[in-house]
Amino acid sequence: MARLLAKPALLAAAALCALPGMSAYAQGRAQPFTVVETGKTYLKLQDAVNAIGDRRGTIRVANGTHRQCAVQSQGVITYIAAEAGKAVLAGAACEGKAGLVLRGIGAEVRGLTFAGYQVPDGNGAGIRLERGQLNVAYARFLDSQQGILTANDPTSQIYIIRSTFSGLGTCENSAGCAHSIYIGDYGKLTVLESRFERGRGGHYVKARGVQTNYMIDLPAGAVGSIANNWFVQGESKENYSAFIAVGAEESIHNSDGLRVVNNEARFVPGVRRNSAFVADWTGASVQMANNRLAAGLTRYERR
Repeated sequence: MARLLAKPALLAAAALCALPGMSAYAQGRAQPFTVVETGKTYLKLQDAVNAIGDRRGTIRVANGTHRQCAVQSQGVITYIAAEAGKAVLAGAACEGKAGLVLRGIGAEVRGLTFAGYQVPDGNGAGIRLERGQLNVAYARFLDSQQGILTANDPTSQIYIIRSTFSGLGTCENSAGCAHSIYIGDYGKLTVLESRFERGRGGHYVKARGVQTNYMIDLPAGAVGSIANNWFVQGESKENYSAFIAVGAEESIHNSDGLRVVNNEARFVPGVRRNSAFVADWTGASVQMANNRLAAGLTRYERR
């Protein structure tokens, strides 16, 4: 299996006319996208990506709202906000897919905000990962049809830490539901210390399978870690019988060793109902420890 990219760390002005697709920052100010290794700046994000090409490089995104997108087809690129939470990619979806369409060797995203992705097929996402490794840290995905959507790449891995997914998902499209995170057949998914809230349909995290509607759905079974997250289930959640579902549709992957640790789970204020934190259809040996659960939540149910 390919190695995961290194874990994320904590982390001349010109008078320009307003052009369609140009970031607010770029209109009359310095070019907002800098390739760190060369110091060169670019008006368009795609030009910065193309400048790195099949090499390894870092693109620093200036503060402001940038209505641009890019497709990465090669190389290993780190996309980093000048200041976490203050650099926003908004609305513009390349190939009718996402703000970043990734199919290179690998990518890392640090501190960027993705907001307002709506496309006709109902799958508008901040990130569309079609191939390769992905690390995400301190990022925000807001008010879109999807946050992160992937294709299949069983040899690659995804690592997400300290990120927020808010106002995502929809079940209004005829093709089925969209989700905060929708992972295809990937080698490994790790989500740590992240926040999911205001879901508008589908799941908070779904990893390949037919449609159901849990907060995290592993319908074919899975191994990995669900750790250090804060779950808040909304009042209008359609399927509130479980927060995390393991093997609800079929047991393709062995789930022995799945870790669910150090999470906090509760309902929004005013909601009182009974639900399982983990519902397991596989009978696997799921490792659970130090999860803080609100009243009405059962720690584990075998189904």
